Amino acid sequence: MARFELLGTATIPGKGTQLRLLQRNDEFSIKIAGTTGELMNSRLHGSEDALATLACERLADHPAPKVLIGGLGMGFTLAAALGALGENAEVTVAELVPEVEAWNRGPLGAAAGYPVLDPRTRVQVGDVVQLIKDSPNSYDAILLDIDNGPEGLTRKENDWLYTAPGIATAQAALKQDGVLAYWSAGLDPAFTERLRRAGFSVDPITVRAHRPGKGARHVIWLAW
Repeated sequence: MARFELLGTATIPGKGTQLRLLQRNDEFSIKIAGTTGELMNSRLHGSEDALATLACERLADHPAPKVLIGGLGMGFTLAAALGALGENAEVTVAELVPEVEAWNRGPLGAAAGYPVLDPRTRVQVGDVVQLIKDSPNSYDAILLDIDNGPEGLTRKENDWLYTAPGIATAQAALKQDGVLAYWSAGLDPAFTERLRRAGFSVDPITVRAHRPGKGARHVIWLAW
């Protein structure tokens, strides 16, 4: 069996943790240096697809929806969102690590079909938290896949988005009848309750990492 080859490295701003992009044939993997587990794998993106499709199907009656995605990753959430939205949509992706955008414009982009090159895509390199704070009443949907969920893995600052103030700030960035969607590696009943206390109707949906119906169970929260 072919071995993974290192294609590139990147440092997460403000933390110093190193990401490593590896390739084996047509399979890509992103790992955190010094750990044995994977952060992402191009063969396991069923839940990333679900994050986009579950949220964007609620925008079917919007003629020109504006969507914000927090975290580019391997581009699968972006690709699924573009596939579910019409030609007049605009999808902004906030990606903290500049090299991740470059990887998606290079060899890694082939895995998801180069969605960063779609004319409906806008990539903004920077912190999605700041973008949300600066964008009141701006988006029909906000899709957040920036970490491991309410229990941050790569960057502790991400935890704020799952607090009551973070939820309220994201809520303020939504247009009327907007949708919030969060990806998580596992269920967190306390987070479900925080969303409800913010006034949202909430549906935590269990999805699988690998399609069809295989792989680890992840959770998508839909809040509207």
